[in-house]
Order: sequence, then C-alpha cells, then structure tokens
Amino acid sequence: MKLPPPHSTIVQVSERESAPWITMVHGASHDQRYFSSQVQAFQQDYRLLLIDLPGHGQSSSLPGPYGFEEYAISILAAMDAAGVGETHYLASHTGAAAALILASRHGQRFKSLALESAPIPGLDLPSVTEALDRARATARERGVEAARAEWFERGPWFAIIRKNPQRCRADAHWAMIAEFSGRPWLDTTPAQAVAPLLHRLDSIHCPVLIINGEHDVEDFQLAAGELERRLPRVQRVTIPGAGGFPMWEDPEQVNDHIRRHLQDACMKP
Repeated sequence: MKLPPPHSTIVQVSERESAPWITMVHGASHDQRYFSSQVQAFQQDYRLLLIDLPGHGQSSSLPGPYGFEEYAISILAAMDAAGVGETHYLASHTGAAAALILASRHGQRFKSLALESAPIPGLDLPSVTEALDRARATARERGVEAARAEWFERGPWFAIIRKNPQRCRADAHWAMIAEFSGRPWLDTTPAQAVAPLLHRLDSIHCPVLIINGEHDVEDFQLAAGELERRLPRVQRVTIPGAGGFPMWEDPEQVNDHIRRHLQDACMKP
C-alpha cells in the first residue's frame, strides 16, 4: 500500500549530529503538540521526529482510510522521508498501537518503545469501540464541532484533565482537540484489517516501557496487563493520580521514567 507520508517536524538541538532519534506519535484527536513537555525534556540529548497522523494536525488533509494498518504504514513512510533509520519510539494510544505493529514487523528499526495506554490491535476494547462509534455518529449527524465537544466532555480518559483543569492544562488540551479535523470520524472508507497481534507480541525484542495512569480506563489497564505478560523485555509503570494521559497530566514524573528507560535501552544490547 502506497500512501503519502504525513507531516513531520524534526527538532534537532543537540550539537551531536549522531545523537539518537526519538520518534513521537500521538493518539486520536491529538497532534504533535501533545508532546510539548517531552520535547523540552529530551531535545538536548536526542534528535526528535514528531509525526502528525493522517487526519490530524498538519496532516489533516491526508485522505483515509484511517485504521491502525494505514497509520503504521504512514509512520514508517514519515521515518523514511526524514532519514530516520533506527529510533527510540514514544507514543500515546493510537500511536502506541501502530508501534506494536511496526516493531513486530521491522524490529531492526526500533531501539526501544515507551507506550502510553497502548491498545493491542485485534484485542477488543469495548469502551473504546463505544466511544469511537459515538463520535462517528455524532460527527455525521450533528457535525464535527459537536462530536469534538462530546468526545472531551464524556470521554472517560479525559476525566482527570476535566477534574484538575489547572494542573493538567485543560484549556491547552481542549484547544488541541478543538482543532482536530474530525476526518477520521467522517470517513466511511473501510480500513485495512490488521492481523491480531496478541500472540505475536513475543516477536518484539526491544525494551518496552508501558505507561498507564492510576485512574486509566479499565480496558487500557487490561491491555497493559497483556503486554506485561507477553513482551520479552518489558517494564510497566503506573502513575499515581493520573488518568488516561499521564505524559500530559504529570509530565515531570513520566519523563523521569522515560529517561531511565532510554538510558537502560542505550546500555543494553
């Protein structure tokens, strides 16, 4: 499948041209701004590639279908276009699901994965399916603006952000969602089916850090448990007081975990 590469931004502050790469990929309804705290934390020591998934951010105009398989292909295309050969990979939700697909197929490209609230392609997540179906229905019946508002106001993964608006920068988070194109909710082109990944997780041999908030949605907690049981080189951390987006809600604590994970990955073969 040949798809146009999505928009990406290279952040290169390090004076070392050979500094290792970190590729950052957001989740549904977000864009590369999601990683603002991680960019500040890691830009001095790493070269960063921030990717906007098709239908999101500066890749809003890219056509569908918008499934995990298509997202994975587009991420690899963006890496190739940017000249990123081997990379650490930091992702949230949809970006994390794509990471599992890519690392199971192109393991030599990935030095490590750090994944927030990762869905496992092929594993049923009823609450996620219900919320996405509701967003699609609202977008098609009442418009994208109504769907975005409902998504943020009713989505259980946003509960901690809603309850702690100042600490969790709720206004900035909503501003990002308010600019989401909604094209993935409106598109009716069937996405390519992805082979279930659960029984192929043992093919991912790079170090993997699994990140969840203490109050994350149960479906994502269950998926994290499967990842912890099945991945060969895995560490799981739970962030106290956080919900569906620990990297946004408590970036300082999460960045400390990511930093140690990256250091360990660089030291171990």
